[in-house]
Amino acid sequence: MTSVALVGSTGSNGTQTLDVIGRHPEQFTVTALGAWSSVELLAAQAQRFAPAVVAIGDERRVGELAPLLPPGTELIAGVDALSDIAALGEVCVNGVVGFAGLSVTIAALMGGRRLALANKESLIAGAPVVQVARATPGAEIVPVDSEHCAIHQCLGQAHHRGAVSSAAQFLEPPPELNRLVLTASGGPFRGWTADQLRSVTREQALSHPTWKMGPKITVDSSTLMNKGLEVIEAHELFGVDYDRIAVVIHPQSIIHSMVEWCDGATIAQLSNPDMRLPIGYALCYPHRYAEPFGAIDWTTLSELTFSVPDERTFSCLALAYEAGREGGSAPAWLNAANEVAVEAFLSGRIAWSEIATIVRETLSHHEATKLVTVRDVLDADAEARRVADGVAKAAIA
Repeated sequence: MTSVALVGSTGSNGTQTLDVIGRHPEQFTVTALGAWSSVELLAAQAQRFAPAVVAIGDERRVGELAPLLPPGTELIAGVDALSDIAALGEVCVNGVVGFAGLSVTIAALMGGRRLALANKESLIAGAPVVQVARATPGAEIVPVDSEHCAIHQCLGQAHHRGAVSSAAQFLEPPPELNRLVLTASGGPFRGWTADQLRSVTREQALSHPTWKMGPKITVDSSTLMNKGLEVIEAHELFGVDYDRIAVVIHPQSIIHSMVEWCDGATIAQLSNPDMRLPIGYALCYPHRYAEPFGAIDWTTLSELTFSVPDERTFSCLALAYEAGREGGSAPAWLNAANEVAVEAFLSGRIAWSEIATIVRETLSHHEATKLVTVRDVLDADAEARRVADGVAKAAIA
């Protein structure tokens, strides 16, 4: 029986995690659930899974939530509540959206837990601090992003041959590795020209061709910023330098990523798009989940195609490479500026085409700082948001 603390339980990754857990109640127990403000769904989840603790970030919702919880479940609330439950299970699933997930990531790792990481932003923005926490005895990160889960599985083949020292950590790339290849669907605007993209609507940006995700990550996929953030995440997770991390457009989303070796061999992980596969992998690692999520019918699969991403039109990918190579506080600024810009787009205040412009202009004001403590990360994020807010307001004016 594996105990699980699920933070961000009402979001897309959270609800799919509970689907995976609910199929095998003899294998998993939910010790804690946490969400920011979704009272009704959080209460329904608590009624079904009877966790010892439920956390809600928005203290104003306590009065609504408390009477809806099952007997014996403790309720905690406030800005620190979500991180307070992160170490209450053997596995912490961090499904919080955006930079807000940083405290959960740190708390789980400092608690020596396995972190099933679906919150890439915390690793990207706070990498130097997260890497220190990652060295805590017992701590390990098993990525839930489909691309990084794919790489984790492919590198695992090298581990079984003795080429990787720790299958769960991969802190240094194996000497035989040539490069990592991240696949990208290309989003809903693959092949569009700059002129076509000037009239993009919110509904179009939220219509992903292969994945069902939350609004923020879906918009990130449409700009290719999601892939750029994943490039930085791959660098931090697997210790591979940026010159050896490539991106290819693969519209079918069947190959989730690949590892290329020095002898020319490539190992890839293939499945139909289903986030429950990487979730189950992270929950059960080093074993496999018992149900075949995403299994392929090889008699009907007709084609797998690939192309080079258009970084000129979708410049967020190039901006992410630049910020990643600069390191230090630059990825934190990239992430913060992007979150500000995406929120402005989703609220109808800016055009889709202005997202990359706001990120680029914000980064032009960046002055490198070292990130040693969590406070350093928070300060860098706050300053980047202040600058990005100003850039966004200027764009609106």
